[in-house]
Amino acid sequence: MIAAEFSHKLRVYIEDTDAGGIVYYVNYLKFMERARTEFMRSLGYGKDYIFNSNLMFVVRDVAVTYMLPARLDDELHVTADIARVRGAGMVFRQSVRRGEALLAQGEITVACVDRARLKPRRLPQEMVAQLHLKQQPEA
Repeated sequence: MIAAEFSHKLRVYIEDTDAGGIVYYVNYLKFMERARTEFMRSLGYGKDYIFNSNLMFVVRDVAVTYMLPARLDDELHVTADIARVRGAGMVFRQSVRRGEALLAQGEITVACVDRARLKPRRLPQEMVAQLHLKQQPEA
């Protein structure tokens, strides 16, 4: 069974844009961060779980391709899907769309670290099991 794609809806506000009303490139990373956070929250791994488990996630690597601009007041759908799960991290495949139009897509590698020492640590086993259920097949 293929897991359903996770999508987070958001609106482009003036604070997201440059003087021309076009979304500033770095804000796509913020949009993707929100989608990853909501994806993990939907699985039961919100901030309370993360803080109480003495772990946190840090972005290790980002690769984003920009195709079309988003503009002030656009309604966007930002996806967050698991491409790969490893011992101490995961790779998200993400996209930003306006309707059917693909605006940006990327892969973001996230590492799990011990909150106190900021050293890599293995993902909790129950999280790994759940993430494997949500893992999307390679495109």
